[in-house]
Amino acid sequence: MIFAAGLGTRLRPLTGHKPKALVEVAGMPLLELAIRRLKLFGYDEILVNIHHFGQQIIDFLEERQHFGIHIRISDERSELLDTGGGLKYGRDFFGNSPFLLYNTDVLSDIDLAALQEAHRRRGGLATLAVRARETSRYLLFDDELQLAGWRNEKDGAERWSRKPSQQAVPLAFSGIHMVEPALFDYFPTERRVFSIIDTYLTAARSEAIYGYRHDDGLWLDVGKKPALEQAASVLERIKIAPAL
Repeated sequence: MIFAAGLGTRLRPLTGHKPKALVEVAGMPLLELAIRRLKLFGYDEILVNIHHFGQQIIDFLEERQHFGIHIRISDERSELLDTGGGLKYGRDFFGNSPFLLYNTDVLSDIDLAALQEAHRRRGGLATLAVRARETSRYLLFDDELQLAGWRNEKDGAERWSRKPSQQAVPLAFSGIHMVEPALFDYFPTERRVFSIIDTYLTAARSEAIYGYRHDDGLWLDVGKKPALEQAASVLERIKIAPAL
């Protein structure tokens, strides 16, 4: 699933007339970059959620013939559901196998096959790509790289799923994760709008949620204008599949 429903407020005024997912890097929309990156690793069934200027995304995918793969729209135009709510709303798309979640405003050369293999090998409920970088909100891991908590650097707020035996390792989430369908068992039943991080922190009380470190290589949050400008200069380092 590609999360493409965000409002793109950090990219205004670029998103004043188009969705964030169609903002371009060196002439290529972010959504196209994400789709062709996933295609490179063999993903041929993708769910894309939409909200802000959602019809433009529908039209774009139809014009590009869905890049020769099966792409389905999860329509959130009536209500933006956040990452957890968006995944819950699109639940029927997923079968009984693990699946990948990918933020459309992420530009990275992470080896998705290696992430998938690490997830399979360790056998956790989910595996989250993480890096040692500065951020305002950290995920906290124990020495086994299992999720233990969360901290907001701005106000010092913390949430713990469990206390690790040693000092927790703060790492920044990269917006790329492998998930088992059993995660749906931990979703709130009454709430429609919620962050998937809330679900991870709930599940981590009893289940193994692992981190997958990819400190080497390229990662940019292209949902911010400075990084968007930087992305054009490093785009050639990102391998992507042909458009069709």
